[in-house]
Order: sequence, then structure tokens, then C-alpha cells
Amino acid sequence: MLRKQYIKSRDAMKVTFTVDFAENANQVEVAGDFNDWNPQPLKKLKSGQHKATFELEPGQSYQYRYRIDGAWQNDWQADDYIPNGFGQDNSVVFC
Repeated sequence: MLRKQYIKSRDAMKVTFTVDFAENANQVEVAGDFNDWNPQPLKKLKSGQHKATFELEPGQSYQYRYRIDGAWQNDWQADDYIPNGFGQDNSVVFC
């Protein structure tokens, strides 16, 4: 799940990535072209959700995927999907 908030003072889009379908996961990470595909951990909340927030440039689209306990997963509530060249799709967020 994605939550987007435009920050006018910095001309940035604050995007919160939330995984709410992996309550029992030990490690949830997000990787995308906004962080050079370097998986970064999401913080696990008491609710079982995992969250991370990034400031991204508005007017751009970014591809990403989640890595949950080592297995790549899409965000099935993403803005769009695009084939990734590995026989799967990447999730896309529009800022």
C-alpha cells in the first residue's frame, strides 16, 4: 500500500510504503530505482504492518519491489506494473 503526500516547501513527494500482508515475516525490505535497488528494511509496527518513508522527486515514476524473508513480492495496490526482464513485474509508484 502506498501513501503519498506532497511537500510544497521542499518540492518533494513523501511516499510511505506499507506492507500489511506479511504480519509473520521476520524481515521486510523495499528496493527500487529510487534507492539503486539496494533493499532497505521497513520498520515493523505493533499492528504487524511494516513501513518505510522516502522523499521522492515529484513528476516521476519509480519501480520497486518488496523482499519478504528473501522472496521478492509485488505491491498489489501499486499505481501500475511493468515487466522487469526476469519474467515478473515490478510495482510502479507515480509521484
